[in-house]
Amino acid sequence: MPLGICTGIAVYAAFHFLSFLNPLKPAAEVTAEHLIPLLQFVMLFFTFCKVRPRDMKIRKWHLQVAAIQVLACLSIALPLHFFPDFRYAAAAEGIMVCIVCPTAVAAAVITGRLGGNESSLTTYTIISNIVAAVVIPLAFPLVEKHGEMPFFMQFAVILKMVFPVLICPLFAAWIVRRFFPKLLAAILRYCGSLAFYLWAFSLIMIIAQALRSVVNGHFEPWLLWVQAGASLVLCMILFFCGKIIGGRYGDRTSAGQAMGQKNTVFAIWVSVAYLSPVVSVAPSCYILWQNIFNSWQLWRRQTSGAQPRKGE
Repeated sequence: MPLGICTGIAVYAAFHFLSFLNPLKPAAEVTAEHLIPLLQFVMLFFTFCKVRPRDMKIRKWHLQVAAIQVLACLSIALPLHFFPDFRYAAAAEGIMVCIVCPTAVAAAVITGRLGGNESSLTTYTIISNIVAAVVIPLAFPLVEKHGEMPFFMQFAVILKMVFPVLICPLFAAWIVRRFFPKLLAAILRYCGSLAFYLWAFSLIMIIAQALRSVVNGHFEPWLLWVQAGASLVLCMILFFCGKIIGGRYGDRTSAGQAMGQKNTVFAIWVSVAYLSPVVSVAPSCYILWQNIFNSWQLWRRQTSGAQPRKGE
């Protein structure tokens, strides 16, 4: 993760400061615009291929965490709709995006290393993607109006943008599992870790893209610091609340990762693509905070010498 972030910064710096790369800028922008959603699709496809539909057991904490995801998002979107001139609207939108974006593809890997239930976490990853695909088209038009476009037309535009990235991989994975068992076996055998590396590669592009948007936007420094601080507080709250909810059902680690470890690559992409470049600052910072927390959890578990326990 730190390597991916630093590489993304280096890529942006190269295009920004090295004049001989100027002719390549338009091609790089078009490539990133189309390649990022494609990588998102492939990552989720490989992840969903690992899940058998009959093994998808919806647990009570899944419903509670999903409900919090929806209600928290709407509790921000509705006030912003009625008070669009709120001074900290951009920061609030950034927090809203972090809340509503689905669970990270890599969350199951971290959960397993922390002794949690990977199957339960993967099931919630699917649920959170479905929730995000429904809620984002409903909430975003409330806070960011594009001209005189009617609400339902905006809903259709955003649904067209997020549905192929979040839901189509699920359908594609189930089709492969049902009708192409040999292809599924090859995917599970040879592509088990490919999603992680695709995620790291997409992170490089999205960090470079977000940094370019922020620098070219000439935002006030105080707004950037507000978003960075707000995303840090949100990260701690989400992990803490998830662990409390999961603890009541013997799935503390899985619920904590499900609620706190976000698909921030998607969050940055959808912020830049539909809302505002400055909104992408919050999920960009969230990347750092969640990985610092995950690194601390892994270090703490390793140094404690604890053995994996179900639901820890």
